[in-house]
Amino acid sequence: MMRSALVSVWSLVLFSAVSVPSSVTVARASDPESAIRTLVRANVDKDIATLARLMAHDADIVSYTIGGRKYVGWREFERDMREEFAAVQRLEIPIRELKVWTKGDLAWFAMELDYIRFVGEGHEQKRTVLPLRETGVLERREGQWTLLSWHESFRTMQNGVQTAQRPGPPSQHLVGAASSTSMPDLSGDWEILEVEDDKRYKATLDKQGNGPYTQQGGRFTTTKVADRLWQGTWHQPGNDREGGFELLLSEDGTQAKGVWWYTRVGTHRNIPPREHGGTYQWKRITPPPAAP
Repeated sequence: MMRSALVSVWSLVLFSAVSVPSSVTVARASDPESAIRTLVRANVDKDIATLARLMAHDADIVSYTIGGRKYVGWREFERDMREEFAAVQRLEIPIRELKVWTKGDLAWFAMELDYIRFVGEGHEQKRTVLPLRETGVLERREGQWTLLSWHESFRTMQNGVQTAQRPGPPSQHLVGAASSTSMPDLSGDWEILEVEDDKRYKATLDKQGNGPYTQQGGRFTTTKVADRLWQGTWHQPGNDREGGFELLLSEDGTQAKGVWWYTRVGTHRNIPPREHGGTYQWKRITPPPAAP
């Protein structure tokens, strides 16, 4: 979610189960459930080599993570995983439920897990919990079960983000990262790149993330920021279009990555959310405001 622009449990994530013996990581995964649990353990251990061994590198394989972020192939996913591993002090990702089905050389699974990130050390350490659900497909290749494609989403309507300051008594814990105490200051100038069309423009936002941008007289309206997950809407009166967006802020608040989509084009209002749009890359032009 997560220095990678919207990291997943496969990019902010691959999952982890603390109950999995460490010996599984080095063993050959002879069945699909063992392969999944080996991937889990590798994610907790920040073991890129094992992830690379058990995940397909086919150039045309498509997977999706939280925020609608799309991965095609292996390399971009590997880059985001390396960024995530470097950003966190440690990871815990207990599996709450895992079901696997197999038919011949194909298998598919459904899983619920908590992706728990620890950033910082000592009294400054912060704990973030993302309750996620995962589905995916594996294929047996030369006797080895390999993860092909996966999709993940939040288990709760509110995205279920919880943050806590540790150590400290329960009364000091912050629950509900969208509270005003955890709301980042989004004010300043941002450079925005629409990746697919290579369009660049500038947005000038206030503290709450609202303000104009230099594309068809457009304006952004932020509706929610939970931890570093940033959601909102956009409106362009110049070409009579509007839609939504979802971004993941970097740890230092200087960048964001995510997706945008249409909800209306002219008189056409029955556009399914998230089906038509693209991907964003945001970068602060002015430094983030100093914390009070």
